[in-house]
Amino acid sequence: MKTTNIMIVGVGGQGSLLASKLLGSLLLDEGYDVKVSEVHGMSQRGGSVVTYVRFGDKVYSPIVGEGEADYILSFEKLEAARWASCLAKSGRLIVNTQEIDPMPVLIGKATYPTDVLEELKAKGLAVDAVDALSLASAAGSAKAVNTVLLARLARLLDIPYEKWLAAIEKNVKPRFIELNKTAFEMSYRK
Repeated sequence: MKTTNIMIVGVGGQGSLLASKLLGSLLLDEGYDVKVSEVHGMSQRGGSVVTYVRFGDKVYSPIVGEGEADYILSFEKLEAARWASCLAKSGRLIVNTQEIDPMPVLIGKATYPTDVLEELKAKGLAVDAVDALSLASAAGSAKAVNTVLLARLARLLDIPYEKWLAAIEKNVKPRFIELNKTAFEMSYRK
C-alpha cells in the first residue's frame, strides 16, 4: 500500500493534537504502520501548530515534505494558506472557515486577508471549506472543531464509520464522548 500523508495544521489550543492522537490510534488499530510527528511552535501563545500523520504498509519517516500531503486538515484559514505548498497535486485541503487573528493583525501591523479560500481555489487546489466552529457549537461545544474536521477526512478514507466512533470512545475523555460523537456525525452526514 502506498503511504498516505496527512497534515493537521492550526493554531495552538484548537485541538489539533487530540485530532492527531485520535487519528494515529485509529490507524494503528486498523493495522497500519503509523508515524506521527508534532511541531508545536508557539502553540501556547496561539502560534502555528503542525502535526504529520503518515500511514501505510511500512513508513520510515514521520515528516511530510513539500508537495507530498494527500490531505491537509486546517483548523484556520491562514494556516491553510501557510501550509498549502505541502499539498500534493491530487491532494485535498479540508479547511475550517474560522479566522483567528495572528499577532501582526492583533497589533495593527497587518489586516486579515479577505480572500484566502478564493486564492487557494484559484491555485487549483481541491478545497473543502466547512464552518467547523458552527457545527461544533451546534453539537454542544466549540471545542469539538477537531472532531468535525476529522469527520470530513473520514468521508475520504476507506475506514468504516463505526471504527471512527470507536476511536473517539478510546481517545476522548468520557464526559466528552457523546458530544464528540454528535459533532462527528453532524459533519460526516452534511
